[in-house]
Amino acid sequence: MSIAGGSFAYLRVELGDFMAFIAAGNILLEYVIGGAAVARSWTSYFATLLNHHPNDFRIHAASLNPDYSRLDPIAVAVIAIVCLAAVSSTKATSRFNYVASIVHLAIIVFIIIAGLTQANPKNLSDFTPFGVRGVFSASAVLFFAYVGFDAVSTMAEETKNPAKDIPLGLVGAMAITTGCYCLLALTLCLMQPYSQIDPDAPFSVAFQAIGMDWAKYIVAFGALKGMTTVLLVSAVGQARYLTHIARTHMVPPWLAEVHATTGTPVNATVVMLVATAVIAFFTSLGILSNLLSISTLFIFMMVAVALLVRRYYVSGQTNDSDRNKLIAALVLILASSMATAAYWAAGGMGWAGYLVSVLVWLLATAFLWWGVPQARAPQTWGVPLVPWLPSASIAINTFLLGSIDGPSFVRFGIWTALLLVYYFFGLHASYDTAKAASNDGV
Repeated sequence: MSIAGGSFAYLRVELGDFMAFIAAGNILLEYVIGGAAVARSWTSYFATLLNHHPNDFRIHAASLNPDYSRLDPIAVAVIAIVCLAAVSSTKATSRFNYVASIVHLAIIVFIIIAGLTQANPKNLSDFTPFGVRGVFSASAVLFFAYVGFDAVSTMAEETKNPAKDIPLGLVGAMAITTGCYCLLALTLCLMQPYSQIDPDAPFSVAFQAIGMDWAKYIVAFGALKGMTTVLLVSAVGQARYLTHIARTHMVPPWLAEVHATTGTPVNATVVMLVATAVIAFFTSLGILSNLLSISTLFIFMMVAVALLVRRYYVSGQTNDSDRNKLIAALVLILASSMATAAYWAAGGMGWAGYLVSVLVWLLATAFLWWGVPQARAPQTWGVPLVPWLPSASIAINTFLLGSIDGPSFVRFGIWTALLLVYYFFGLHASYDTAKAASNDGV
């Protein structure tokens, strides 16, 4: 039987309840922040469509911190409408998304073709204006765009052949999306010098700058439609996640209730979107993107660790010697990856530090490959090049964390501390509620 829950369900099976709970908190944070960021971007493109600056539609609360002083009521209204759509019918939402995705692809093709007709290769003459560090800093924030893929796995219970369809859907969608991202980025940089790209509505402003004012309306409309689709998909995915977590009683079980008429998890949907609306109302896009990237990279790293555990360890079958070898290899892989990231974050420029940490990672991965037998083989579809590919995933995700600013890590640390407080001092209340409900049912 297929089970929904995505990364949370996988990590719970392989690494246990504690790590799964920490992952769940960060997954929910991803969805909330991602939705808030998209909602604020919705306001930006809506303003562009009406020939206004985005802040013209935001309320300036001068008494607040500058990062939280631009209040966005339009973002809240959009989230409220999405919430109503998400709780009404999953099938209707899926049909809308299907049609909207076709329209969105057509607009992407239009942007690429129309933009490239106005391409100026001289704009790429300064190809890396911020150097190698700028490339990795941008790469870290780029993970902002990959949050929604995990939502595919939350629909496992509603997929006919999940063992085949979900991997194909994930790999296929990610390949197509990555290709589109690259083409769109190249098109934008060829249309305008990087220093003139607008951070709020880049493509609309770029078409206006090259004299194609009429095209900016098509782009703005397509962006609004695309972001609305993203919000709908996110609303469905995050509600499914919270529902699955509630079924495990790690959060109050009433969040797992499904409405008898609509067949949708109304409680989970409303709670998640209220949280999204609150954050979208106050918080700037820069803060949201950095915090979201930390959470996403952290989850990707944990999933890679869980994959290695799944391949190399089976409880009751793996002997103590192989288990200890696996633990030692994982500790060295994680430690060397964190050392590389810390050295990079500290501004290290000498090659000796990187040589040592990368060599330790290489030897630890090689030891796992040669010295520890795999305890389990995939039945239908499996990640290739184990342990090299998941080990590289751990190293790359951890390294990119070293390119994100310190204040974002402080915010991430505060969130993690709150999760730990709830886990150790409040989680029992959820279990008690579930037990009481079970007894009442008996």
